[in-house]
Amino acid sequence: MNFLRNKVAFITGATSGIGKECAKKLAEYEVNLILTGRNEEKLNQLKNSLPTQTIAYVMDVRDKNQVQKVIDEVLKITQIDILINNAGLALGLEPIDEGNTEDWETMIDTNIKGVLYVTKPIFKHMKKRNEGHIVNIGSVAGKTAYPGGNVYCATKAALHSLNESLNIDAYGTNIKVSNIAPGAVETEFSNVRFKGDIKKAKKVYEGFIPLSTEDIANAVLCVLNTPPHVNIQYMDIMPTSQRNPYLLHRQKD
Repeated sequence: MNFLRNKVAFITGATSGIGKECAKKLAEYEVNLILTGRNEEKLNQLKNSLPTQTIAYVMDVRDKNQVQKVIDEVLKITQIDILINNAGLALGLEPIDEGNTEDWETMIDTNIKGVLYVTKPIFKHMKKRNEGHIVNIGSVAGKTAYPGGNVYCATKAALHSLNESLNIDAYGTNIKVSNIAPGAVETEFSNVRFKGDIKKAKKVYEGFIPLSTEDIANAVLCVLNTPPHVNIQYMDIMPTSQRNPYLLHRQKD
């Protein structure tokens, strides 16, 4: 059963990783797409590769005015049925006393404030229509902190709490709100965290089979493609080798 045909999904951070895979997966289910991200070239490449009606906007979720302008433009031409808050990042693994405050601000501005900037106008739009589905891409780190995660874990804990609060705000409406909380997923995440140190990033995924972006996109699809009366509010998804953010069994060579 396809409950998603002809709906419109707004995806942040769509140029790579989970966001890109979600776009591809939803296109297979005949969902029309609004793709946003900071890299215009990658956005256009993805847009041109998809079979459904797709519009792309260069947008940085940290820029409140830019976010509002893009969403206003979108709502002049179409409704938004689905919001996937995917844009997010981690920077560094230092203990709090050695942390880089600029990295902290980037994580907070992206992972918390960016989600708020995007969600507010779209939630308001969904409330007027009395329908819609918001999917927040969180992390298992939002429930259980891990060594060196400090500020990143705090931002994902905030998202976990926000997801619960949004479900309260949606009380009495047909709006669904879901938090997909992955464990170790092999994306550009670690490369970004270690600021381009590819060798260091690759070590994160050694000795076990991590989740793939397709695994997470399938989970998002599962949560989205449900009857109107079903709201999956929270989903943990981890590799079999991982039991929480810091218990990860690695095979030795």
